[in-house]
Amino acid sequence: MTAPLVVTVAPTGADTSRERTPHVPILPGEIAREAGASAAAGASVIHIHVRDDEGRSTMDLGRYREAVAAVREAAPQLLINLTTAGSWRMEEPDRLAVVALRPDMCSFDAGTLNFGDGVFLNPPPFLRALAEACLEHGVQPELECFDISHVEACLRLADEGLLAQPLWFQFVMGIPGGIAATPRNLLHLAGLLPEGTAWSAIGVGRAQVPMTTLAIAAGGHVRVGMEDNIMLRRGELATSNAQFVERAVALGALAGRPAATPEQARQIVLGAAPA
Repeated sequence: MTAPLVVTVAPTGADTSRERTPHVPILPGEIAREAGASAAAGASVIHIHVRDDEGRSTMDLGRYREAVAAVREAAPQLLINLTTAGSWRMEEPDRLAVVALRPDMCSFDAGTLNFGDGVFLNPPPFLRALAEACLEHGVQPELECFDISHVEACLRLADEGLLAQPLWFQFVMGIPGGIAATPRNLLHLAGLLPEGTAWSAIGVGRAQVPMTTLAIAAGGHVRVGMEDNIMLRRGELATSNAQFVERAVALGALAGRPAATPEQARQIVLGAAPA
């Protein structure tokens, strides 16, 4: 039986600015409205970044509490996934602290890489500390892999008992400095996983639709939203994150994979028993 499609929406991100698009949600209320519309369109997971008063990425716990409370009120069914990166400039203690808020999930950026003109540091001691924090607080790490070695690093941590089953991988395709968004690369990454392991894919920018389509066809899941892409199609800005969700859901339906309900997503992503 083909698995239903888990659609994650990433409405804000660390770097998408109002200068690039006036439609990116930044304030907690704006993020909550996008959460509600995306849930109605078929999303079952929301990946949250927050901003300070100047619109800059922050790991301030008060801001996260405010945003999570607003999202839970607007779309209580959604799984909450908080970033532990904020951006590649954040300090390790601030990145670790967000796990104590006990979201359903958090990002686990699985290795160091060049990121545009910067370096996104994720050294092994930090990853072990993050894995231990996830175990302590009962949070599912979303294993974000920007390259092949990141997959192998996660599998080693799982062998060491630092990552609990079921594993949930996410392949980030098309970041400058990471693996290119090509069909061959995506299928190779998926082929590195133990049989039955669930995975999702992100295509950055113009790669969003091709990687979404291939991931659906290959049995994976998808993430869409203004963190990764602001253009609905060539020459047309998206005006809401729900538009990206609607398109992913439509592609899934064409492939015989209806959008997962939040309960189904909890089973697929978290291994939760049916209610």
